[in-house]
Amino acid sequence: MKKPAIIIGKKQIIMTCLTLMLAAAVYINYATAPKIGRNDDKPVSADAVDDINYGETEFVNAGADIGADSASDYFAQARLDKMNNRDEAVQTLQTIIGGGDITEDEMVMNALDAVEVSKLIESEGTIESLIRAQGFEDCVAYLDGETAKIVVKTEGLNKAQAASIKDIILGETEVSAENIRIFEVK
Repeated sequence: MKKPAIIIGKKQIIMTCLTLMLAAAVYINYATAPKIGRNDDKPVSADAVDDINYGETEFVNAGADIGADSASDYFAQARLDKMNNRDEAVQTLQTIIGGGDITEDEMVMNALDAVEVSKLIESEGTIESLIRAQGFEDCVAYLDGETAKIVVKTEGLNKAQAASIKDIILGETEVSAENIRIFEVK
């Protein structure tokens, strides 16, 4: 009795590649996330970015009543929510790619969407690491391809620091300066 031949099709190869890319992006995001309570980064001098002007910066204060524990809880919960949302997106893409009656063009479009999500996850992790390297205790980055929203833990954000954060985002993404919003959590 002969064993049946295993046939690996285009769908299986594409799905495997996408799964590996998304897993790598999630791992990079996880690996670059700060450890809670860690504050060993040294601040960079604000004099280096005093002359940079990216337009008007809008500061959004999350409230002066938030204590240190609440701020740490906020960042931990924000990371958890972001990871859960990304996991759901990955699962949805895997379901779409692996199942049913879709054309090859639809599969390619879904694969491109998955690659874009993977790039956004990687960019978020890089931006968060670079902002923490600027001396901020904690931060969370949210990218959607057109806008960037950054939440930083700080006792007060000055224009030089905001310009430095915008410079990091502009260097890592194709988001325009007017679509960058910086939020403060104290």
